[in-house]
Amino acid sequence: MTIPDKKMLRRVVASSLIGSTIEWYDFFLYGVVAGIVFNQLYFPTGNAFVSTMLAFGTFAAGFVVRPVGGIIFGHFGDKIGRKSMLVLSLTIMGISTALIAALPTFGQIGILAPLFLVLLRMIQGLALGGEWGGAVLMTFEHAPEKKRGLYASLPQIGLAIGLLLASGVVGFLSLILANDQFLQWGWRIAFAISALLVFLGLWIRLNVDESPEFKKFKEEKTDTGIPIKEMWRGNVGTILAGMGARYIDGVFFNIMGVFSITFLTQNLEISQNIALLGVSAAAFIMCFFIPVFGYISDRYGRTKTYWYGSLVTGFSAIPAFWLMINSGGNTLVIWLSIIIPLGIFYAAVYGPEAALFAELFDPKVRYTGISFVYQFSGIFASGLTPMIATYLLSLTDGFPVYLVLYIIFAGIVSAYSVRWISLHKI
Repeated sequence: MTIPDKKMLRRVVASSLIGSTIEWYDFFLYGVVAGIVFNQLYFPTGNAFVSTMLAFGTFAAGFVVRPVGGIIFGHFGDKIGRKSMLVLSLTIMGISTALIAALPTFGQIGILAPLFLVLLRMIQGLALGGEWGGAVLMTFEHAPEKKRGLYASLPQIGLAIGLLLASGVVGFLSLILANDQFLQWGWRIAFAISALLVFLGLWIRLNVDESPEFKKFKEEKTDTGIPIKEMWRGNVGTILAGMGARYIDGVFFNIMGVFSITFLTQNLEISQNIALLGVSAAAFIMCFFIPVFGYISDRYGRTKTYWYGSLVTGFSAIPAFWLMINSGGNTLVIWLSIIIPLGIFYAAVYGPEAALFAELFDPKVRYTGISFVYQFSGIFASGLTPMIATYLLSLTDGFPVYLVLYIIFAGIVSAYSVRWISLHKI
C-alpha cells in the first residue's frame, strides 16, 4: 500500500478529528441536557422519575437509528468513497442540532414539541451512524501499518473533546446565567454553536484525499457486491464478538459521562456545576490517554490491551461510586471519582477500539462492517444505559449496588469477547 506524504496524513488526521469532535459535541450535548432541561420543557409529567425516563428515552432513540445510519453510509462509503459520506454526515448533524436550538417547548406547541424532538434526535443518530466508521477509517487506511492503532485512535479523541465541549459549554452557561434564564433560553445557545462549527469541519474535510485502500480496490475493480450481505460471509462469530467487546465502552461512558450528572445532582444533591466540571475534566484528561493506549496496542497487541482495559474499567465502578457516596460533598473527591475511571481507565478501551474493529474486515466491506458492529451494539450498550441505570437505582432507593454490578458485568462480557477475537480472528 502506498503511504501518502506526511502533510496529507496530518490533514487527514485533522479532518477526522475536527469532524468527529463536532459530531460528538452535537450528540452528547443532547445527553448532557436531557436530564436537566428536556425532562422539564418537553416532558412535563409532574413526576420527576417519569419525566427523566422519557427524556432519556429520546436520548436512546438516537442510538436505535445509528445502525441504520451505519448501514446506509457504510454501503455508499464502500461503494462510492469514505470522503463524500463524511461530508454528508457532518452536514446532516449540524442542521439537525441547529433545529433543536430553535424548537418550541411543550408549553408552546404541546405534544408536537416532544415529537419533533424525537425526530431530530433520530436524524442526529443517522448522521453519527455514518460518521464514526468513516472518520476512523480515513486515518486507519492512510496510516503506516505499524502505527495504525495510534492513528486510528486520534479521531477517537473527538469523543472526549466533544464531551468536554458539551459539558463545558453547558456548565459555563449554567454558571453565568440564573437557573430560570438557563432553562428558558440559555441551553439553546449550546445547540446553536454547532452551526458555526460545521462550517469549519466541512472546509477541512473537502480538502483531503480519499482513502488509499479504497482507491486501490476500486482501481482493481474489486466487486463489493452488497456490502451488508458480504460483511456476514465467514464473519458471524466475529461480528457478535465485536459487539460484545463494545459493551463496556457504551455502558461505562454513558454512565460516567452522561448519567453521573443526573445521579450526582438528583440523588446526592451535588451542584450541577460541580458535576459538569468533573465530567469536563475527565474528558480533558481522556484526550491525552486515548492515543497513549492506541500506541500501546500497536506495541503490545490490540486484543491484550483491550482485555485488560475492559476488566479494569468495569471493576473501577466500585471505588468510583463508593467515593461519590462517601465524599461528604467534597468537590475534589467527587471529581477524582469521575476523572480517574473515565479519563484514564476508559481510554484503555476506547483508544485501541477503532483499529481492533477495522482489522476484523476486508477493505471492500470495512466501512459497513465496523459501522454495524459499533452502532448496532450501541443500542443496548449505550442508548438504553441511562434508562437501565435510572431503573436500577429506583430498585434500591438511589443506592447504586445493582448499577455497579451491571458495569462489572459489561466489563467481563467485553473482556471475554475480545479474548474470542484473539483466538479465532486475529
